[in-house]
Amino acid sequence: TRVAARQVAGRQFASPAAIKLGKILAQEAQHEKEQYQQAPIIAEFTKGSPWKFEHKTGEVNLSLTQTLDDKTKVAVEWQLSSPTDMGDEDEPEESNEFTITVTKPSGATVVFYCSTERGESHRYVIGNVSCFATEEEANSQASYTGPEFEDLDDKLQESFDEYLAEIGLHEKLCDFIDATASDAEQKEYARWLDNMGKFVQ
Repeated sequence: TRVAARQVAGRQFASPAAIKLGKILAQEAQHEKEQYQQAPIIAEFTKGSPWKFEHKTGEVNLSLTQTLDDKTKVAVEWQLSSPTDMGDEDEPEESNEFTITVTKPSGATVVFYCSTERGESHRYVIGNVSCFATEEEANSQASYTGPEFEDLDDKLQESFDEYLAEIGLHEKLCDFIDATASDAEQKEYARWLDNMGKFVQ
């Protein structure tokens, strides 16, 4: 019958190659499960924090958001990243790009384009700072994106750093960004292994 024919056709997908692939996927998935450990900073940072963390399963984007006392909204956004390879003697140099968007109730917005870095005195670097008078201007791809941060006067750079510290950008937040970027990648890889295993069954 047609139903039987479809069932036979369906069983043809369980070829020797598919069976081998399924076994290897299962082994890799088990290995990932056994090796997975969440960095302590993730639970420590979010406990009692004013920041709301969000990462939707299956997506690469991660974010932290909070609303300040004057209704100003602050959003930190970054993406998952592969764990950094380590040499025999070198420590891993993690670096993740992120943005901090500060939006006033009026719609005026400032966006800081940053990246994390390992350093004794500073945990992040700022690439440039954009300032938009309106929400429409902020959403326009033709808007001026601001000067290179390193070209600004030193006192102005220091003042921007102090401003970011006031709204919550500090060493632990950068640690959280690096940790969750790697953690999310591990979780999405494990999910990918699971989905691939189901696909070849």
